[in-house]
Amino acid sequence: MAVANARESIAPGCVAVEPEAPDLVSLDLKLDLWSRVFSVAPLVLVGTRDRAGKDDVAPKHMAMPLGLEPWFCFACTPTHTTYWNVVESRCFAVTWPRPEQVLSTSLAASRREGSDKPGLRAVPTRPGTVVAAPLVRGGTLFVECEVDRILEGFGRYCLIVGKVVAAHADPAVVREDDQDDADLVRDNPLLAYIHPDRFARVVASDGFPLPAGFSR
Repeated sequence: MAVANARESIAPGCVAVEPEAPDLVSLDLKLDLWSRVFSVAPLVLVGTRDRAGKDDVAPKHMAMPLGLEPWFCFACTPTHTTYWNVVESRCFAVTWPRPEQVLSTSLAASRREGSDKPGLRAVPTRPGTVVAAPLVRGGTLFVECEVDRILEGFGRYCLIVGKVVAAHADPAVVREDDQDDADLVRDNPLLAYIHPDRFARVVASDGFPLPAGFSR
């Protein structure tokens, strides 16, 4: 009876796990897997330019450095203008916005009206220094990338990989040997995206307990 009641309480889209792991439920892969629980991701603004010279900016959270060398990648889909701009221009620029820029970051995802995206009027930009793509004013970290490859085949998504050819940062966020990292984060909060529909302002952090002899 206890097992039956437990199964009845399982959320839609989940199935009971076999007895080897009775304290877990399996998530249905036919549904939106990554929206079933919350997960933390970066939130960046990807700037591109179309063949007519019009700038575009779009928020992306499926984005990250690729390894520890100067490479950056993000997931995109051919249904987005960003994809076609990257295919044609072979470059893009990335801005890490501050928590107080969350509203303008959201507006960058607003619907288009023809070829125009009215929400971008609230997103002040400046040209990249090396690539023909816009950076967003007021951010903390900025990288400019030339497209190295576009990997297709992840369902309707692809992975756009860029080689970083220029990087810039607000001096206030650059780590220094004589400054405590915890103070740096506290004084310059980070914007995090909590998928699928929340965000967080990161102000507190602790040193990660790396094991003795650890190396990257």
